[in-house]
Amino acid sequence: MVDAQKVKALREKTGAGMMDCKKALQDSGGDEEKAITWLREKGLSKAQKRAGRATSEGWIGSYIHSNGKIGVLVELKCETDFVAKSDQFQQLARDLAMQIAATSPVCVNPEDLPQELVDKERDFYKSQAEKEGKPEHIAEKIVQGRLDKYYKEVCLLKQAYIKDDSKTIEDLINDTVVVLGESIQIGRFTRLGLGEDVQD
Repeated sequence: MVDAQKVKALREKTGAGMMDCKKALQDSGGDEEKAITWLREKGLSKAQKRAGRATSEGWIGSYIHSNGKIGVLVELKCETDFVAKSDQFQQLARDLAMQIAATSPVCVNPEDLPQELVDKERDFYKSQAEKEGKPEHIAEKIVQGRLDKYYKEVCLLKQAYIKDDSKTIEDLINDTVVVLGESIQIGRFTRLGLGEDVQD
């Protein structure tokens, strides 16, 4: 029998449904951390199933830094107007705009990076590994590791979430997909810094 208070606490922490929280705790022997992992894995498979659905509705999130020198607009897309108007969806759009203001990502996904830029980074890391005298098979792993680290810096979905660095922006979106039950995608974004070039 699962303690009702534990179910309530897990629901407050994750935003998942009451029955899902109960099942997660049952399957995890009452261990909250394991239950959170269970919910995340379940959510990820749900999120992947929903990823292909059309996202023609959404919300433009915005953020202006208190000094008035950085501003962001981000297009967050979903399936229905009902979800687009929900507080949680709009809060996610605002959080993403704040993330972009703080971290200046170049794009949403690694796939969005220009190939010549990725090749240039890869060549740079390869040359670094060679200078360090690493054997070729080890150098390749080092290059991939440094490339993955680069993606975490410049690709929004791969970045650590500024409000909780234990999760990425991709995790944050997948968690929201589980709660709201719709496909959610980041469209475009623009970050304006006073005196800087426009990024989009």
